[in-house]
Amino acid sequence: MYMDSIREPDMFWNKLAKDFFWKKEYATSQPLCKFNFDARKSPIFVEWFRGGYTNVCYNALDRHVIAGRGGQPALLWEGNDLGQDSCSTYQDLLNYTCQISNFLLSKNVVKGDRVCIYMPMIPELPCGMLACARIGAIHSVVFAGFSAEALAGRILDCCPKVVITCSAFKRGNKLVDLMGIVDTALQLCLERENFSPETCLIYENPRVASNKDTLWKEGRDLRWQDVIPCMDKKAPVEWMEAEDPLFMLYTSGSTGKPKGVVHTVGGYMVYSAVTFKYIFDHQPGDVFWCTADCGWITGHTYVTYGPLLNCATCVIYEGIPTWPDAGRYWQIIDKFNVTAFHTAPTAIRTLESSGDEFVKKHSRKSLKLLGSVGEPINPKAWWWYFEVVGEKRCPIVDTWWQTETGATMISPLPWAWPLKPGSATLPFFGVQLALVDENGNEKHGPCEGFLCIKGPWPGIARTLYQNHERYEESYFKTFYGYYTTGDGCRRDDDGYYWITGRIDDVINVSGHRISTGEVESVLNAHPACAEAAVVGIPHKVKGQGIYAFVVLMKEASASEELRISFLQSVRKEIGSFAAPEIIHWVTGLPKTRSGKVMRRILRKIACGEFDNLGDLSSLADPSVIDDILNTKP
Repeated sequence: MYMDSIREPDMFWNKLAKDFFWKKEYATSQPLCKFNFDARKSPIFVEWFRGGYTNVCYNALDRHVIAGRGGQPALLWEGNDLGQDSCSTYQDLLNYTCQISNFLLSKNVVKGDRVCIYMPMIPELPCGMLACARIGAIHSVVFAGFSAEALAGRILDCCPKVVITCSAFKRGNKLVDLMGIVDTALQLCLERENFSPETCLIYENPRVASNKDTLWKEGRDLRWQDVIPCMDKKAPVEWMEAEDPLFMLYTSGSTGKPKGVVHTVGGYMVYSAVTFKYIFDHQPGDVFWCTADCGWITGHTYVTYGPLLNCATCVIYEGIPTWPDAGRYWQIIDKFNVTAFHTAPTAIRTLESSGDEFVKKHSRKSLKLLGSVGEPINPKAWWWYFEVVGEKRCPIVDTWWQTETGATMISPLPWAWPLKPGSATLPFFGVQLALVDENGNEKHGPCEGFLCIKGPWPGIARTLYQNHERYEESYFKTFYGYYTTGDGCRRDDDGYYWITGRIDDVINVSGHRISTGEVESVLNAHPACAEAAVVGIPHKVKGQGIYAFVVLMKEASASEELRISFLQSVRKEIGSFAAPEIIHWVTGLPKTRSGKVMRRILRKIACGEFDNLGDLSSLADPSVIDDILNTKP
């Protein structure tokens, strides 16, 4: 199939696209894909299935109900606290989505209008996304951990007609006053650019008390429970041309203005569905659970669109992995008989450090497949995931992709070829990888270089919202003729790909360019290490030195002997030049809810810039910062 996708891409993707409903067929008398990847020749563009008209919501919901599968469970929701759950069938989901669509239509939201969604992981979030897709509105989901400042910036960039939010919710034992954050953000929008959305729709969360001090603004704020139940359960479908925008999603770059990545209807629909079907080997009766938040691209593709387009039953969870204890994930897997489980390496390492007993007191007998997403998984965590969680019977699909790629680009296909712990293995259908040197020359055979992609795939982002120049600059002008991922990569003797880390996550020690990921992998492999992150610090002699933050396994104790043992591991595996100058024992690392370690913050701590840590609102647990600052390296 992979070779077919490269040799005959039109025939390959046409066959897969036929699985979906097209109100008007795209033209097959011309190439299915037209593109230019060389900014020196003409502006960058990519088009797939041009001339075809379809609707993603219709394909995700109506198509299955019409086929007689309306009674099948679609979303199995698990709340933050034990005992909170619900089940929505495909018919339920269609009815609810249509009611939200009709509300948006009543507020004069039309094709091309933007709708900002700022909600926790409750069923109303994916339903809101689908409701926008149904009527042609462009949804912009903002992770509900972002601050009022970050939310205001995203609102001002896309100028939504409607903001959809929630009164409040719990994350672990922490109460988040979401409406208070929205109120502050909208006030900032008024002060800065005199902008206000016409409507703010607020879901009154019945499970938590809302802040009574938050004032509702007459004429703008509407209570979800007052308006949505009154709406008709049938709503019209806006048939969208394949290259019409489906959604935009802001990347949370540590510096500069966030980028509004735009994905379009036809290509994203086909690519997200196909990757889900083959990478997770989805079969009728399976129950799929991806732990990602819909505020990130993984939540878009593998919580909402990919599973529902395949008529899958999927779990969504509002809470965190360790609430009320480190066995919660495994308890949920048993409760819903989850067959495929997809989570982030950082969650895996956190749960590994909590001890095997939390895993083993739950059956997990329903599991057939494990997945990893968000960052490269280090071999030590991979083996624990495989041996303890999967009991050596579940293959692991270690996936690599980006917000801009729309869906998975490198991954094993389960049971199809041998796995290598730490390697995402081989490219997915239609993906042509290239490793290039600093001059843009492609390298062949076993080598290391900058990871680029030679040609278009259906799920590629088409532009950045209202900033195509930045799109070209970010992805196509580093190496002309290629999409530049920004990641370093190694290809081994078997042709397997190993992501070595971001290009900008390179520390230059005495002329040696050292990937942070390479050093972290060695530290993480130490039997006493639960998790590690390294950053560069200024060094008078070497130019840069390496500063390591290390979280120990619970049975390990910090000591000089242990520090030396870690240093010896790095010297042995990489070389003495890569040994950290400082090892700082910490109780945890600063991470976003999606599991990304915020190295920007660690760099500032390592450099002593304690008063200039920046916005910490997107951290899953801000108290980690205080713990780090209160310990000495």
